[in-house]
Amino acid sequence: MREQGVKRLQNFELRSRDEHFIVNRFLYEDLYAAIKNYSKGKVLDIGCGNKPYLSIFKSVSFSYTGCDIAQSSEQCVDVICPATKLPFPDASFDTVFSSQVIEHVEDTPSMISEMSRVLKKEGHAVISAPFAWQLHEEPYDFFRFSKYGLKYVLQQAGFEIIYIKPNGGKWATIMQLQLNVLMSSRKYRSWRSFLIKHLFITLGFIKIYNRLAVWIDRRYFDDILTLNYVVVARKK
Repeated sequence: MREQGVKRLQNFELRSRDEHFIVNRFLYEDLYAAIKNYSKGKVLDIGCGNKPYLSIFKSVSFSYTGCDIAQSSEQCVDVICPATKLPFPDASFDTVFSSQVIEHVEDTPSMISEMSRVLKKEGHAVISAPFAWQLHEEPYDFFRFSKYGLKYVLQQAGFEIIYIKPNGGKWATIMQLQLNVLMSSRKYRSWRSFLIKHLFITLGFIKIYNRLAVWIDRRYFDDILTLNYVVVARKK
């Protein structure tokens, strides 16, 4: 049984002092573009949590429904259900959206099949999934997906891939994961924990680090390694 009222993302505000600024900078930018360009009509958000992207959908759609396996901390979920058994009729939605959820679903093919079932013909699916990230929301963290894996499971369910976009390249990934390792030491009561907190948080070095990571990644982009992928696919 999944825990109810789990604290989840509430908005897509970016702050350079945030330890997840690098990953979110690329993810939000690519999700925003995908939603603006490919979302319309009735939208279903699978794994909606606290609906952080609601404001974007309001500008491109006339109906937005959020479902999740458990109620969120802000009581935002409209329908409680598993992603593998959606309680909606066939061809109910023009757009299906799911961000950073697919890795937490045990049965990936069933989830994708359900997305296809409730989507109208020629409707779009917008999905994001991690490629390089540490364990989170344990023990419900099952998979990581390459662009080839995402392409395969979507095509098997009858989707046509429009594009798969890496969210940042190898430099963003290396620097974000390095920061994750450094910041995780804060939970230990030691001189190292104190020093990291003081240098990166109190003195604001984290702002410089984050901005530098984004600049280096854009200047020397290489997608051999990425943090996440954003996929846009069309139901045939």
